[in-house]
Amino acid sequence: MAEDGKANRNARSVTDQEALDFHSQGRPGKLEISPTKPMATQRDLSLAYSPGVAVPVKAIAANPATAYDYTTRGNMVAVISNGTAILGLGNLGALASKPVMEGKSVLFKRFADVDSIDLEVDTENVDEFINCVRFLGPSFGGINLEDIKAPDCFIIEQKLREVMDIPVFHDDQHGTAIIAAAGLINALTLTGRDFKTTKLVCNGAGAAAIACVELIKSMGFAPENITLCDTKGIIYQGRSEGMNQWKSAHAIKTDKRTLVEAMDGADVVFGLSGKGTLSQDMIRSMAPRPIIFAMANPDPEITPEEVADIRDDAIVATGRSDYPNQVNNVLGFPYIFRGALDVHASTINEEMKIAAAQALASLAKEDVPDDVAAAYQGNRPRFGPQYIIPVPFDPRLISAIPVAVAKAAMESGVARKPIPDLAAYGRQLSARRDPIASTLQRIYERVRRQPKRIVFAEGEEVQMMRSALAYANQELGTALLLGREDRMRETAEKEGIDLDRPGIQLVNARLSKRTGAYTDYLYARLQRKGYLFRDAQRLINNDRNHFAACMVAMGDADGMVTGITRNYSTALDDVRRCIDAKPGHRVIGVSIALCRGRTVLVADTAVHDMPSAEELADIAEEAAGLARRLGYLPRVAMLAYSTFGHPSGERSERVREAVSILDKRRVDFEYDGEMGADVALNPKVMEQYPFCRLSGPANVLVMPAFHSASISTKMLQELGNATVIGPLLVGLDKSVQIVSMTAKDSDIVNMAALAAHNAGM
Repeated sequence: MAEDGKANRNARSVTDQEALDFHSQGRPGKLEISPTKPMATQRDLSLAYSPGVAVPVKAIAANPATAYDYTTRGNMVAVISNGTAILGLGNLGALASKPVMEGKSVLFKRFADVDSIDLEVDTENVDEFINCVRFLGPSFGGINLEDIKAPDCFIIEQKLREVMDIPVFHDDQHGTAIIAAAGLINALTLTGRDFKTTKLVCNGAGAAAIACVELIKSMGFAPENITLCDTKGIIYQGRSEGMNQWKSAHAIKTDKRTLVEAMDGADVVFGLSGKGTLSQDMIRSMAPRPIIFAMANPDPEITPEEVADIRDDAIVATGRSDYPNQVNNVLGFPYIFRGALDVHASTINEEMKIAAAQALASLAKEDVPDDVAAAYQGNRPRFGPQYIIPVPFDPRLISAIPVAVAKAAMESGVARKPIPDLAAYGRQLSARRDPIASTLQRIYERVRRQPKRIVFAEGEEVQMMRSALAYANQELGTALLLGREDRMRETAEKEGIDLDRPGIQLVNARLSKRTGAYTDYLYARLQRKGYLFRDAQRLINNDRNHFAACMVAMGDADGMVTGITRNYSTALDDVRRCIDAKPGHRVIGVSIALCRGRTVLVADTAVHDMPSAEELADIAEEAAGLARRLGYLPRVAMLAYSTFGHPSGERSERVREAVSILDKRRVDFEYDGEMGADVALNPKVMEQYPFCRLSGPANVLVMPAFHSASISTKMLQELGNATVIGPLLVGLDKSVQIVSMTAKDSDIVNMAALAAHNAGM
């Protein structure tokens, strides 16, 4: 019922002045239009407009379907209102609705990368509104109707669905219905009920209420078990007062007449009415383990606190973000349109709505990633009475809901462009909002083709358990959790983590039959470095990094990931006691920086403090090799504070010497230096040096020292809003990755996938 941007109360109230300042400061409003093609030269303009634009014009005239290929239509939704039912504020007119419609457009972009424009239609005449909108079809891939009063909204949506060949979706109706249905699926599961026998009361008979009733009926709810009520009481067969065709469709045969009578013994109540319309006595009269969805905004029909005072067995949902189980439309409409647009759907039908509800319900049952916990002040939701609906900032929504919607569209025959590989489509969706996912997508696909056994060395830590579960769930291979089994199972049970699912294997170092072999192996490596046999034995028995590294070294695992319980250098020292550098290679750290659509590798960001010229040349070779393995053609810039001799200095001389060493080695990749970062990354600046060997902007930056590498990557993150992966450990003879102590579970899974990928090289 609620949306981010609608009359939704947060834990800290927003003042009127804060809201006005937010909308007015800088450029007024919340939207702007940015071109997606270059407009820097006369040739650009010739292609974008005259004469070049005539070519796609002719193509579309010959085949209208190509409009999806040559224009924004396939990713453009119109948010349209006449302002007759704005939030809970009533009929304030079309112009007053504009801030809300702009907000809706922002949510489309933020959550599902759907472009959107708001249109405010200044008429309350239903026919005029329909005639205005019906002719806008060629401009958009879908129409989102918003804040239109009932019953006008029913008539408008139905007629536009009949005359337009693109999805028309009144979110106040169907968005609320889909999210409520998802929550209901899980609430019924938790209370041991089913759709066919559960008794539900719906208090309210407006647009959202009618849509909720229609959707759950189509999902299997028995019509005779649903009692619809409005301000005049129960909607029963034969009633004439305050009726219309939409209410009449849900009238039931009953002797009961009041909401109080309807609530007696009810299993579920949907509140879509107003503040205070459900009393404690009504809730007290409900069946055991009642399900209460009080969805009125900004204040619910009854608060969770009021329910808790009289019932300790209830599941409660509201439309507010400061309570658990928020029925929030932003969980639905961006992703429903995303799936509909991507298959060029002609409509959004019941099958697609049901698929969205079921996908949402399933997602709530899965383990919640760190990104969600971080967005909610570290509170990690867990499936149960306090968490039956996913939260809006769950990054998995973008890959779960559109896939389900697209699949339903194809199966129900309304998709005009079927998607042949839905699994690949899901990965592409993740990449739309996550630059890391986009960069690592090829790596994940390669690993899935050749799954690997990866040791999660700190297996008793919750972060590692969640990461191992995600690694297994994504079918990347077998996750080997290293630790004491009783401790791991105790923690897993407390956190709701399933360690018995396929793809997870628990490894107890103390009970392993390989402990003796690992001890012998480690002692043979360390006996001339001051270690006694019992020292090696103690390291294997008590230190999981050493045990895990020996597993990898001796072929019992393909790779390992560690780092959340000790700093990077300490973890690296542990691993280096067990695993050498690959013959002819140097161990380095490489970070991947993703900024403004560009991917740049930065080296060395982990190992060498002040590398010599020889070491800089080695670092360049290792980083170029990694770039190739990641699918990039390396262009290596040897960075310094100077550019090609100016200004001169001792440290720049080391970089120039490194370039000379690479010349002698006759390496097979582009490189040059010394040069400043602006020269390396900006083609216009690079043009000032026509002798520069690089054919384009560098995608591998070799830093002159560790401190400059560390400073630059952190500045990119803070000032350039860059995403940085790593540092990745490169050059070891076996595949190992070390994460930071603050790594999220998604970071750990990415590093585990990289370890698996490198193990296959």
